[in-house]
Amino acid sequence: MMLASPASRMLAWLLDLAVVSILTMGVSFLLGLVAVFDLNVAMALSALIYFAISIGYSIYLEWMWNGQTLGKRIMRLRVVEESGYRLRFSQIVIRNLLRFVDSFPIFYFVGGITVLLSPRTQRLGDIAAGTLVVRQPRARLPDVEGLIGGKYNSFRSYPSLEARLCSLISPREVSIAVSALLRCSDFEDRARLEVFHALAAHFQSMVCFPPEVSENISDEQFVRNVVSSVYKRGERRNEGTSF
Repeated sequence: MMLASPASRMLAWLLDLAVVSILTMGVSFLLGLVAVFDLNVAMALSALIYFAISIGYSIYLEWMWNGQTLGKRIMRLRVVEESGYRLRFSQIVIRNLLRFVDSFPIFYFVGGITVLLSPRTQRLGDIAAGTLVVRQPRARLPDVEGLIGGKYNSFRSYPSLEARLCSLISPREVSIAVSALLRCSDFEDRARLEVFHALAAHFQSMVCFPPEVSENISDEQFVRNVVSSVYKRGERRNEGTSF
């Protein structure tokens, strides 16, 4: 797990700030109608809406995208729980509410100094929430076609759940699943069953598919379906961004 550098975190924050500013400008334009009747009310509403958008934007996306905002996704960064457990909603709320402390007195001065002095590049919000911001290297899936070759993927019947699962899985989790599939013939029968049962249970805990999706397949095939979904989704992205 590689910690995100202060520079990459700053760039991600600037990208998110641009998005928040655009959203706020749109709302402020509508508040201009209120200012015609009462300027003070309009200014108070503007401050409240900026707070709601700037905090709500990060909380919502970091929860829905498993520790990422738009800026973090572009910069390939992710917020994770520092002890390795699954990121909790309460941690996301705490780290984002403390952004205003980290931003004192201007331009994230307190947060920037804390990141530079922290051995784990944590700002105050991260320290309080028990979170880290890490780099998310591009996942490389070796010889995936050989792992998923030809078998029907029951996830295809539920595209929204499949997309949700793919958005939650980290490159490290994909790498572990691929490694297990590549080495499955080396396992003893009992060990093979235990490994794929644990992996399948982990992925099933992320997204609740209907029973008919997995009731007729083995845990190993469930893991193959997961790898297939991530791989095919990556292929579609590459095709969509090619010229």
